[in-house]
Amino acid sequence: MIHGFPSQIYDHALLFSPSSSWLHKYYATELPHIPKAVKGVKSGWGTCSRTVRLTACASALSYWNNTIAAGCDNWEIIILDAITGSQSAILSGHTSRVRSVAFSSDGRSLVSGSNDKTVKLWDIQTGGVAKTFYGHTDFVYSACISADCTKIASGSINYKIYLWDIQTGKCLCTIKQVDSVSHVMFSPIDPLQIISVSDDKIWKWDINGHQIPPTYDGTYITFSPDHSQFAVCNENVVTVQNSDSREIVAKFHIASDGAEHCCFSPDGRFIAVAAGPNAYIWDTTSPDTDPIQTLIGHNYNIASLVFSSPSSLISASHDQSVKLWKIGTLSTDPVTIDQQSTLFTLPSILSVSLQARAGIAVSSDENGVVKTWDISTGLCKASFQTPGTREFSDAKLIDGRLVFVWYEDDKIHIWDTGKEELIETLDTSGCIGLRISEDGSRVFCLHDRSLQAWPMWTWEPVYEVELELEGELCLDSLSIDSSKVWVQIQNSSLQEGWDFGTLGSSPVPFDPSIGRPHLDFIGGRLLQTDGPCWIKDTVTGEEVFQLRGKYAEPYDVQWGGRYLVAGYASGEVLILDFDHVLSRDI
Repeated sequence: MIHGFPSQIYDHALLFSPSSSWLHKYYATELPHIPKAVKGVKSGWGTCSRTVRLTACASALSYWNNTIAAGCDNWEIIILDAITGSQSAILSGHTSRVRSVAFSSDGRSLVSGSNDKTVKLWDIQTGGVAKTFYGHTDFVYSACISADCTKIASGSINYKIYLWDIQTGKCLCTIKQVDSVSHVMFSPIDPLQIISVSDDKIWKWDINGHQIPPTYDGTYITFSPDHSQFAVCNENVVTVQNSDSREIVAKFHIASDGAEHCCFSPDGRFIAVAAGPNAYIWDTTSPDTDPIQTLIGHNYNIASLVFSSPSSLISASHDQSVKLWKIGTLSTDPVTIDQQSTLFTLPSILSVSLQARAGIAVSSDENGVVKTWDISTGLCKASFQTPGTREFSDAKLIDGRLVFVWYEDDKIHIWDTGKEELIETLDTSGCIGLRISEDGSRVFCLHDRSLQAWPMWTWEPVYEVELELEGELCLDSLSIDSSKVWVQIQNSSLQEGWDFGTLGSSPVPFDPSIGRPHLDFIGGRLLQTDGPCWIKDTVTGEEVFQLRGKYAEPYDVQWGGRYLVAGYASGEVLILDFDHVLSRDI
């Protein structure tokens, strides 16, 4: 419309521009007939700062300390960074749609309810299932954790609420309602009470299953952070009441679509309401009953809302997206000015590993968390907790099992992430680099002037060769087969290659240029002090690519001839695909 009739902007579009917008202010003096505001968009439109596209519809959101959990229709739970919107993990374990997610008060655990009739408790640090609760005979619509992290309440389509003991996994109580339980929560005022929504009514129960009057008409209920107020959604009306006196503090009306979800901002000032594909923001401290902002951008109904700061809101929709919104008339990013918003700091990446044949890269951080990444999509596939710290490490997927090795206290430690147990400990000293062979048959250990090869699973005998290279050494990540390994001087093209052959045979040197692809990686190794990190074409000698800016100094790098994987002190993992370079004519 604007493209075809640009002059109509002045007579029509400007009428609806928010009074706080620069557009309105710029033309207000030139066109006096523009009113100060048009009812419905009185102050401003919401600003969508980021949109995160998902592979499935998100049905539920939960937030804790700049971490977002989104329960999806494809059976997965996606973990996102609330500041950048980047995906940090995928929690896989349900076998049907995930309808509910909720963080524990300490952020260490997450509970989920699913159409697979189970409730799962997740360890956020490892990304694994801590416990599964069985008992529901139909879809689980809602689940939550008590404030003291000892109990879980879950509600189902089959009219029942289950109260679970987290420690034992046993059901403590079953409550029968008159209809499907669409929402359940522990009362923030009394930890011995449960609040639920069923048959468009809000109920209250004690933990022994006895009903506590009165009931309210409504489809959703939420409490302010200080618990002094609660809001109830009931069709096109949102009512805010005092928790003690039950006095109505405010009523907000929605012109179209029924209110499905609402939440308070962390400071209790704003309330956000989802109605159809839009969300509306009201100021609960203002006598004005018009929304201060209308958030327009989703294509389908919004399923869940959650504030991440007093001026930041997150929404999830059935249009397969999560949107991050700025609330208020701010000229800068709210993260930089909100005193209550804490910048999320990722733990530093200490090592990265590439396994191109399996389609994955592996990273480990300073907290001992190992993650696998899909090198074609860049998405996190799984995460595992490993013990201790490490100086040098590597990981490989071997027969479906992720094996992680690290060097610490003059020992090489081999850890099975699936079984979460230590497989072996090998005594060695002076290790400056570790690599597992591509097929997982050997562990290579680099010393100052020698290279050891430990046959995986048998561990003996140890094969060792003396190196002739002079300078600071590193293990090259490229391994064509199970027996060959390259050693290279940092910031140099000088290399030495050894073929350890079959088990039982003696290692022999070979020309390190044989069998290598025509692209080569230079620099960027651990402890690098100067020089660029770049990829060159060994045939033409030209530079193909160089890491620049904040990516110029990776902590660890692996190069496989096509894929480059780099880990950084910022906690980021960079995956680059050079297939377009390899496929060109040389």
